[in-house]
Amino acid sequence: MTLAAAALLVLVSLPVWFVAAYLLLLTLLSGRPEVPRAVARSARFVVVVPAHDEAAGIARTVRSLLALDWPTHARRVCVVADNCTDATADLARAAGAEVIERQDDERRGKGYALEFAFAQLLAQGGFDAVVVVDADTAVSAQLLAAFAARLERGAQACQAFYGVLNPHAGWRTRLITIALAIFHRLRGRGREALGLSCGLRGNGMCFTADTLRRVPHRAFSIVEDLEYGLLLGRAGIRVQYVDEAYVLGEMVSSEKSARSQRQRWEGGRAQMVSRYGWPILREALDRRDRLLFDLALDVLIPPLGSVALAAVGLAVLGAILAAAGWIGPFVAIWALGPLAILLLHVGRGVVLSGLGLSGWTTLARAPLYLAWKLSLRLRRRPDGNQWVRTEREPGSGSESDRP
Repeated sequence: MTLAAAALLVLVSLPVWFVAAYLLLLTLLSGRPEVPRAVARSARFVVVVPAHDEAAGIARTVRSLLALDWPTHARRVCVVADNCTDATADLARAAGAEVIERQDDERRGKGYALEFAFAQLLAQGGFDAVVVVDADTAVSAQLLAAFAARLERGAQACQAFYGVLNPHAGWRTRLITIALAIFHRLRGRGREALGLSCGLRGNGMCFTADTLRRVPHRAFSIVEDLEYGLLLGRAGIRVQYVDEAYVLGEMVSSEKSARSQRQRWEGGRAQMVSRYGWPILREALDRRDRLLFDLALDVLIPPLGSVALAAVGLAVLGAILAAAGWIGPFVAIWALGPLAILLLHVGRGVVLSGLGLSGWTTLARAPLYLAWKLSLRLRRRPDGNQWVRTEREPGSGSESDRP
């Protein structure tokens, strides 16, 4: 009976251990990477700003992008006013941006807006790369310089660190700050160290003109960034992680707005699992392509909260079996391993978040946040293909559609 219980526990734990080992590897490789420097400062950029009814803040965003530390003759700002019903286009022009206006009642969403803008820009020519920045974003001054340094080394696609502009707005935004430090910075650094693709995050993305010609932007789900990153991976193009430059989006702190965001994102990600996850995994195994294999894992591995629940359940099961005398101490320690790794993973995220003591104290809210997320999965998901603008909160000057 003891041997059978130990064997069954080890067998049940293998999937959890696989995920934990993968996360441990990325955690151990999350040291600060080398920062290359641009030499020629000659790359020509178009900063594309997809905007849907962003009159409240589009002028401020355009002015900040025009002030980036890059030669004025080598950078332009282009606002894509997509199905706008306000003065977004006029205000963007007045602030100094080029404007592409688009009206289409059927093909609605950020993915369609980007496809439309990229097609027009490629037809015009005169640039080396495009950078996508959301309309509600603050960016670091060296953003274009950081991208240029990678382009000089042959990069075809890049992703800057995407973080939170208002981390101290509430406990929810502090948890999101930790989450993005884990998903974007920790894992981005780890994947970059392994020569893998860090994936796309929807904000702070850079593509060469050749990349857009080779792989047209035909990604139209609510997680169009994840989808296009998978399409790039299938074409053998890895997205390089840019750690020293950042884009910061303002995150919502109220439950109502956060619920709307999370349901759209969860619905879109579920579509990616069925549409791309398993097919890309099979393709990666057939081609023995580690870049594709990692991209498939990124889609197929459940969210960190679900992995944490599995690790806690495994640890509890091990403790119960050990107390009953059905397994020995070594197997009990084995059952605790994934939980210990996840604690290390999250702890490293807290350190990278820059929140200090408030980050550690905010973790006490994590179980409540996980319970809230699980409750949302039991509710009906909205259409995952619509560009739905999150309701602004009182006193907020901007908003973000991605948690």
